[in-house]
Amino acid sequence: MYNSKIIGLGKYLPDNVVTNADLEKIMETSDAWIQERTGIQERRHIAKDSDDSTSSMGVKASKIAIERAGLLPQDIDLILFATLSPDYYFPGSGVLVQEVLEIPDCPAMDIRMQCSGFVYAVATADQFIKTGMYKNVLVIGSEYHSGGLDMTTRGRNISVIFGDGAGAVVMTRAENNEVGVLNSQLHSEGKYAKELSLIGPNTGRWVPEIMEANDPDDISYYPYMNGQFVFKNAVVRFSEVILAGLQKAGWKPEDIDMLIPHQANLRISQFVQKKFGLSDAQVYNNIQRYGNTTAASIPIALTEACEEGKIKEGSRVVLAAFGSGFTWGSVSIQW
Repeated sequence: MYNSKIIGLGKYLPDNVVTNADLEKIMETSDAWIQERTGIQERRHIAKDSDDSTSSMGVKASKIAIERAGLLPQDIDLILFATLSPDYYFPGSGVLVQEVLEIPDCPAMDIRMQCSGFVYAVATADQFIKTGMYKNVLVIGSEYHSGGLDMTTRGRNISVIFGDGAGAVVMTRAENNEVGVLNSQLHSEGKYAKELSLIGPNTGRWVPEIMEANDPDDISYYPYMNGQFVFKNAVVRFSEVILAGLQKAGWKPEDIDMLIPHQANLRISQFVQKKFGLSDAQVYNNIQRYGNTTAASIPIALTEACEEGKIKEGSRVVLAAFGSGFTWGSVSIQW
């Protein structure tokens, strides 16, 4: 049994910066209102004249990660692409990345676990590497939210939160089983599936039916979130799954060198930080600059933390996420 470890990281953010002041011009909101509730100051949106897409952002992040890993695209044995905003209804975005990177015949799998997508994908890669089935796995988190948001006052509770971007890591076998991914904790609770969801179009209500109805008040094709309910569940599940991972690894909260939570809401991160008695130096947050990029948020933050020297050889790193499904999970890594 092999441990898996991360050997290359990369990120990509669109150039187009959308500030809270920009949103004030198109909906009834304010910088103070947004920051008080979410901590977000700005986010990146793909510009209307840009060629960026979910898969192309994933490609750009992947190229950096593969190069930093000291590998070639041809060395990749498996692609795992975490997203809730694929380029197409089908096929998935993983095969589109494979085509552009010219990776030869290898499996490419999309992971549809929304905000928990990257954690689930890392856990999946870890299991494939542990069994010896694959050696080098490319794990991508990428999201293109902005084109599907209700950018009016009606949709402001959600639309001010989300941004676009991508992050990627390359995982491989660790010769020393005392380093790398030590454990992963994955959970879901389907009874709350509709509390954070995008219901239509779907196979119960296809596009022709929606077009025929032509109802301007139909908002089922925009994301829905029961904000307070999601927040209350998130702080509980974040705490539980982080603690479970720490116990499995034989760590205490004070042993954490870097906690990288999914960037859902700065208030959630601050609540968890306070609960575990962690300092600002032990928690990485970048939601202030990028908003919530769902499956991309952890790999973007992980890449930045490494680039800034906040994660080094020997660091004890915890990744944690909670989101739609409800799903949640954590990964404990000895860097």
